[in-house]
Amino acid sequence: MKVALVHDYLNQMGGAERVVLALHEIFPDAPIYTSIYDPQRVDPAFQKMDIRTSFMQRLPMVTKHHQPYLPIYPFAMESLDLRGFDLILSSSSAFGKGVITRPETLHICYCHTPMRWCWNYDEYVEREHLGKVARRVLPFLITALRAWDQTSAMRVDHFIANSPVVAERIQKYYRRDAVVIPPPVEAGRFTFDPAIQVEDYFLIVSRLIPYKRIDLAIEACNELQLPLVIIGGGRDQERLKKMAGPTIRLMGRLSDEEVLHYYAHCRAFLFPGEEDFGITPLEAQASGRPVIAYGAGGALASVVDGTTGVFFQNQTVESLVTVLASFDERKYDPQVIRNHALEFDMPRFHRRILQFIEAKLGEEKPRELRTSTSDLVR
Repeated sequence: MKVALVHDYLNQMGGAERVVLALHEIFPDAPIYTSIYDPQRVDPAFQKMDIRTSFMQRLPMVTKHHQPYLPIYPFAMESLDLRGFDLILSSSSAFGKGVITRPETLHICYCHTPMRWCWNYDEYVEREHLGKVARRVLPFLITALRAWDQTSAMRVDHFIANSPVVAERIQKYYRRDAVVIPPPVEAGRFTFDPAIQVEDYFLIVSRLIPYKRIDLAIEACNELQLPLVIIGGGRDQERLKKMAGPTIRLMGRLSDEEVLHYYAHCRAFLFPGEEDFGITPLEAQASGRPVIAYGAGGALASVVDGTTGVFFQNQTVESLVTVLASFDERKYDPQVIRNHALEFDMPRFHRRILQFIEAKLGEEKPRELRTSTSDLVR
């Protein structure tokens, strides 16, 4: 069985890219097709893999400033030559699902979300602080992209959603059913000691981009004079630095060892954005630390309110301040939190994906031609 993986773009490192690494563990011989690739901006593990890019890779400055090339991505994905593969497993929050496959090829899409900027356009424009020219031109482009997004969804044989919220969006925008398989957390990577000495700070680990709503956490911690450590980089970094008061530390990108230390010793992990799923709250819980999250989106699937963390109900500074002011981390049992994270551990993810693929292969072929999972994994 010849398998290929597909991903939107490999020029940033986030939860979706970690899912690609997890899928590649299942199919270590599979090449990864993508629009663009910058080895300096993703996990070094990708350098050992067979990465095959589109014609966009040759465009000037594309890996660092990919947004201006937005209209070209559909053409780039459709240009990828996937002949000769029996199974295409795409990881997509935008364009990856739009690849064109042969009639006999099974295409399964692990969907992180339908295109966020197309279907939540007004919120996207508001938070990205776009100029007047972009605001005038973008609506025409977005209308075309919405049509392409729906059309390309028809090319997928079966959808997997990363959370119940995303499954609802897939049904809403694509009129397709999706099975929910949450993303994995590598629980073994994270330091866990139920008797660890907690330090006096809250923690955020994130790309610094507007929709993550890190500004809410900064404003809330400014108001209460609470220590907040922010790890990560991104285009919103300078704006956030200007907002930060004396109790806020923006650390930039740190080594894995340093990040693990901050996870293990924080009072709680803050998650103020509305995410499709969000793997970082699970990483905090794998360290035994509680999560304070906005009660919407993927956090509803990864955090147990009152047991592994607490939700603030409105995405406002005032709502977060109310929760932070009364928060007591001693109410939460680190072992219970850790056990919850183990439900999302990597082996379970691998098993669920393989079971889904085998079931769909069985639907496609008569029993005597089915491929067992032992033939899929080497």
